[in-house]
Amino acid sequence: MKSKVILTALLSVSLFACAQETPKVKHKKKNTTTKTTVQKVKFANAVDPICNMPTESDMKDTAVYKNKTYGFCSSYCKDEFKKNPEKYAQK
Repeated sequence: MKSKVILTALLSVSLFACAQETPKVKHKKKNTTTKTTVQKVKFANAVDPICNMPTESDMKDTAVYKNKTYGFCSSYCKDEFKKNPEKYAQK
């Protein structure tokens, strides 16, 4: 019985010691070069017409309406735009 208590105490101490270590992770910078090439596009909108987030030239979610390319922060915003593009293209 005494050995189980000691073993449990040692395991608890070692788990707490491991949990307090800070992982040494190097985060990648936002605009790092990758093997895939992303085409920079000039959008007709400076902000997402659905949620008003600023657009960036490398956004993946885009839609073309009346020969103008619109950029979106997410596929949700793009889908909302496609439901009624006239409403949002006027913004």
